[in-house]
Amino acid sequence: MTSPLPEAEVVGSRLPEAVLFDMDGTLFDSEKLWDVGLDDLARHLGGSLSHSARVTMIGAPLALSMEILHADLGRPDLDVESSGAWLEDRMRELFLTALVWRPGARELLAAVRAARVPTALVTATRRNLVEVALDTLGRENFDAVVCGDEVAHSKPHPEPYLRAAALLGVNPGDCVAVEDSVNGTASAEAAGCPVLVVPSEAPVPAGPRRVHRESLAGVGLPELAAVLRAVA
Repeated sequence: MTSPLPEAEVVGSRLPEAVLFDMDGTLFDSEKLWDVGLDDLARHLGGSLSHSARVTMIGAPLALSMEILHADLGRPDLDVESSGAWLEDRMRELFLTALVWRPGARELLAAVRAARVPTALVTATRRNLVEVALDTLGRENFDAVVCGDEVAHSKPHPEPYLRAAALLGVNPGDCVAVEDSVNGTASAEAAGCPVLVVPSEAPVPAGPRRVHRESLAGVGLPELAAVLRAVA
């Protein structure tokens, strides 16, 4: 259900000091690609991944996802690093050939850049895969990039969003984070960011610093300004 956003006009409205974008499920419809990769890995390991375990992985760092997978398969003895390396090799193949923008995401990113509002990419995905994705996203579209293997604590910990804000030299409370998952939304909210939540694969509960929409289609600068007003 889309939460009503207050009407906003760009002129006279306070725009965010920066916009902090999640990647998987937010800019790209890539959670479906992770579904493919994780199912392939589960079969490679001799089992099948349950839906409940898959939902728990959304927005989680790679090592935790591998622990969840191994437990789901009844194989906690398996090596997290080996499974993670296998999955990343498979995901690199999928990222090279099958990345698709989510509705409205490319247009929103372009509008933010045209307005010269600083941007960061804040993702739990590791740098080697993010580098592949940036060939489609456009490296020039981000003033900072924070990857899952570049922080001590990944999402849902606030560190990724705190680091992104620090790299841009802005207060997290003056930014808008754009997220799709429970873990990512919790990370941004804990960092103090107002969050525009556009769920992809699983519902995200309401919260005091969260504005929900069903899609980024039609979202532009007025809607981002309205997010700041809605959580003030």
